[in-house]
Amino acid sequence: MSGAVQAGYAPPTRPDRPTGGRRRLRWLVAATAAWAVLLAGLTWWSVRHDPPTVKEQRTVGQAVPVLTRAAGQVVAALGDAAWAFTPPVVERGCRVTPLADGASLNQGVDVLVPAGGEREALERVARRLPADWRAGVAPEAGSPRLRADAGEFVAVDGRVVADGRVRFSVDTGCRRLDSTVVDAHLLPGRPLGAELDAALRALGRPVAPDPEEVVAPCPAGGVARTVRVAAGADPVSLAALKPLGAAMVDRTEEYAYRSGSVVVLADAGGDQLRLSASTGCAG
Repeated sequence: MSGAVQAGYAPPTRPDRPTGGRRRLRWLVAATAAWAVLLAGLTWWSVRHDPPTVKEQRTVGQAVPVLTRAAGQVVAALGDAAWAFTPPVVERGCRVTPLADGASLNQGVDVLVPAGGEREALERVARRLPADWRAGVAPEAGSPRLRADAGEFVAVDGRVVADGRVRFSVDTGCRRLDSTVVDAHLLPGRPLGAELDAALRALGRPVAPDPEEVVAPCPAGGVARTVRVAAGADPVSLAALKPLGAAMVDRTEEYAYRSGSVVVLADAGGDQLRLSASTGCAG
């Protein structure tokens, strides 16, 4: 028999010598298993010890301090404007991931301005917000709109909602909702009860038994505060409020005045008369 090796023929491997491919395969399987164990351990440790770093990990409740600080910054930027907090709203139904439901928390600040002064109000606030928020006003759908980044995935938005009315909104974005209701800064109370009661009496409305109070910390200390009540659906003339303070806005369905450091807003444009009394951030 000839010892020549035919072209295209691989000689058989001896039984006592495993192929290099088998050795590589066993090494790859072992390395993959070790990596999986390491990754699982790191994940376990991170979940229990590392602080959250993206909004998908932070709950709505964890974002509340950032949101309230941002709302206080907006009030400080408004200065002596005619403003009031709106009640915080939790909106459910968004998706944090394809498998996890989420919710967002929104805090609003309504501002009454002279008709035609909406853009000026937005630009004034944009100039006064912290520089690292990168606040700016640009036209959108034919109307000016403010956008800013308060950090930690909390966004600030300002837009014209009606002639002479601007609304600023601070929003957490979609996050996991805590098991408890997130209303730590919506509290029952009457710290501005005297001003609110005086307005109710002037309008011939009964004193509200349990007004809503919304608070937010001011950048330089102290708190900004709004107390709100719904005061019935019967028609009313807001002119009865004129003796109570210096008028800031005087329109048929909207009236705002200042009494000392307190701003009182009356809004008769909806299905109910709504009254609010607010104190802002000094300086």
